[in-house]
Amino acid sequence: MIPAKFDYARADSVDGALKLLTQHGEDAKLLAGGHSLLPLMKLRLASPAILIDIGRLKELSYVKDAGDHVAIGALTRHRDVETSAALQKEVPLLAHAAGQVGDPQVRHRGTIGGSIAHGDPASDLPAVVLALGGALVVQGPGGERSIAAGDFFRGFLETALAPDEVLTEIRVPKTGGAGWSFQKFNRRAQDWAIVGVAAARLDGGTGVALVNMGSTPVRAGAVEQAVAGGASPAEAAAHAADGLDPPADLNASPEFRRHLATVLVRRALEECAGR
Repeated sequence: MIPAKFDYARADSVDGALKLLTQHGEDAKLLAGGHSLLPLMKLRLASPAILIDIGRLKELSYVKDAGDHVAIGALTRHRDVETSAALQKEVPLLAHAAGQVGDPQVRHRGTIGGSIAHGDPASDLPAVVLALGGALVVQGPGGERSIAAGDFFRGFLETALAPDEVLTEIRVPKTGGAGWSFQKFNRRAQDWAIVGVAAARLDGGTGVALVNMGSTPVRAGAVEQAVAGGASPAEAAAHAADGLDPPADLNASPEFRRHLATVLVRRALEECAGR
């Protein structure tokens, strides 16, 4: 449980972090809250030669009303996302889900950007941003670019973020008083979800995304199409696992995960309709 030897550098700005990333290449890893990276390092599943600490960059910690969406700095702590008045009013699904992450110690230290950049399919917030049709803003040596959440998650712990780029902002469209729901099933209150569901009524229909039902956070496309076609929550939920390959582990078999997805999607759609 002791990580391999590594060097440490603290960035004093986003530009400073980018220079360090360019200098050290793929040997470097960014350190924000540390709740995703440090456990991997202790298990020797990640062995970066240098950690670049960006945790103190206050310029990346904010929640702003940006017209048709809410912009959230990548280093905004989960607790600040949970308690943001702007998010509670305009994107209540995200505020609520942030309050379900881990325990108070984790929420006061972990960051929304760290969770999303890690790309863990068992994490809550990547699926929420995916269901909302959000976008991720990244900055690199070539400038800034925006990546749709649907294009960001590419494989297990793999994202569209290049080795020399920094995730700087998360943008989520306003949903206001439209229906939403976040459901998850776990063994204990603070465990990773065995299966989770984020659902939100959007301008273009209903967005539904699943936690721990594949190698990445995934959209439940068949469910969304069924809802758009007028299916009832139960009818739409029957398609929750269509086309998906859920993992097997000590907590659940693929069959059990498919069953859970069907149950939780039905509950989520029913709650959406009742809000």
